Amino acid sequence: MAFGSVGATRGLHLCGAHSSLAVNITKKSNNLRRKFGLTPSTVDRELGTRARAALGAYLDTDHCSSGNSLRAVVKTAFNEAAKAALRGEISVDVSVTECSNPVNGDYQCNSAMSIYSELKRQGNTRFTSPRSLAETIVKELPDNDGLFDDASVAGPGFINVSFSTSALASRVQMLIQDSDGKASFAQSVSNSLPKRAVVDYSSPNIAKEMHVGHLRSTIIGETICRALESFGVEVVRLNHVGDWGTQFGMLLTHLEDNSKRGGYEIKDLQAFYKESKIRFDEDEEFKERSQLAVVKLQSGDPVIIRMWREICEISRKDFEDIYKMLGISLTERGESYYNDVIPIVLNDLVNKNIAIESDGALCIFENEDEPPLICRKSDGGFNYASTDLAALWQRVTKLKAEWVIYVTDIGQRKHFEAVFNAAKRAGWLTSSDETKSVRLDHVGFGIVLDENGKRFRTRSGETVPLKALLYEAQARCLKTLQARGSNLSVDDMEEAARIMGMAAVKYADLQNNRLTNYSFSYDRMLDMKGNTAVYLLYTHTRVSSILCRAEDKVYK
Repeated sequence: MAFGSVGATRGLHLCGAHSSLAVNITKKSNNLRRKFGLTPSTVDRELGTRARAALGAYLDTDHCSSGNSLRAVVKTAFNEAAKAALRGEISVDVSVTECSNPVNGDYQCNSAMSIYSELKRQGNTRFTSPRSLAETIVKELPDNDGLFDDASVAGPGFINVSFSTSALASRVQMLIQDSDGKASFAQSVSNSLPKRAVVDYSSPNIAKEMHVGHLRSTIIGETICRALESFGVEVVRLNHVGDWGTQFGMLLTHLEDNSKRGGYEIKDLQAFYKESKIRFDEDEEFKERSQLAVVKLQSGDPVIIRMWREICEISRKDFEDIYKMLGISLTERGESYYNDVIPIVLNDLVNKNIAIESDGALCIFENEDEPPLICRKSDGGFNYASTDLAALWQRVTKLKAEWVIYVTDIGQRKHFEAVFNAAKRAGWLTSSDETKSVRLDHVGFGIVLDENGKRFRTRSGETVPLKALLYEAQARCLKTLQARGSNLSVDDMEEAARIMGMAAVKYADLQNNRLTNYSFSYDRMLDMKGNTAVYLLYTHTRVSSILCRAEDKVYK
């Protein structure tokens, strides 16, 4: 699947003509290897078996209708072969399984032993052993338009079969519908999926720079969106930015005190925020005025609202610069969007005896062993839980989402479990006729570390700004292109460097285990010889070039 900025290059897919040509070239390459005694390298074999196993698994029962899956097709072929071999002497229904070791083949049929035992019990001596029966079944296997490239008998009667490259290519072509350079899957594949999904990801904070901590949520979230869209799911991308609450009371009061009015950038806002936090913690009078500013903000004071909107716009512009680099577009739905909905949602929870008062705060208790989900503070103020409950209610009842996915660090798992549990108890997730239920998922992930296994920070100990990280990746790619003596124009070279840099960052994140931490390394992710996006782009370019030059030639 093409992902992110990589999609700006020639699509990472083969059209029908190129696919068939690629299959023919592959076959001739394999024939030449065998003719001259050449064998693929260990890496080639490993990649080949992994790719075939992955493709076979995808094309199997989970993704195709049961009668049309690869497993079903293979089983039908073996049943026909067994029926022909046995000449109607007994009726059988063979079993097939995936080969535990892909080197032996793609699928295996072990039924020859049990069939032979039954024949022997009945006094039928036409076959001398299970192996002789298995060999006869292999001879009777139908061609099925060249489904199998190889069929062999191992041991006492294990039949192993390998799919032909052309059969797999043909099956992929039937399954995938090519549209605007992106893969989309046939309707039969996606019938079981929800029609509309909301994906909540990225979620930076207003008045703060996006940092490396936002990298994984943004990349993983966008990947989920594109995967769902390829199956025909309508995806609503929501950016739940932090644009409300006590921190804005602090910042706005600090800006007023210092007569700071406009003309500042995101890095200035971040510095002002740090200054205001110190004052808030140390100055009681400033703290009280900051809390009053929050009340003014929530009540719609025109002066405070104007300043707040200006801060949001400065931050939004900086965020959009980053999203543009990454090839991502989200709909902003900040915490402030749900401010008017929160009282409605909390009243609903109170009326259903799900939220109860405890020590002045409104709490939702799941069990006695776990701390409660506090959805309204003892001073009457709202918090993250208030907003998350309101957001989930709005997405289910107003946006009519059938699947809501939250992409945040794994440390927030318990919080979302509590929110999901409250929604389920409130009956928000089930339709009135109880025929449909909304699916909720929290997709957690580990943090990004430096090459020493420590939190990825600047020399001064600050979190690494995401924009600086992306620019550095792009700059290193540009330097590499310039060193290779490329004949591209300056503009084309800069665009190629951007594509390579963004793809490298995305691939470096996605190739790691989502749930564990990973160490970020520019050198590793830009390696031309490693498991990197740069290597894949280079390989794709070479293959595309070969196919284009071979398209008009005739191979015999």
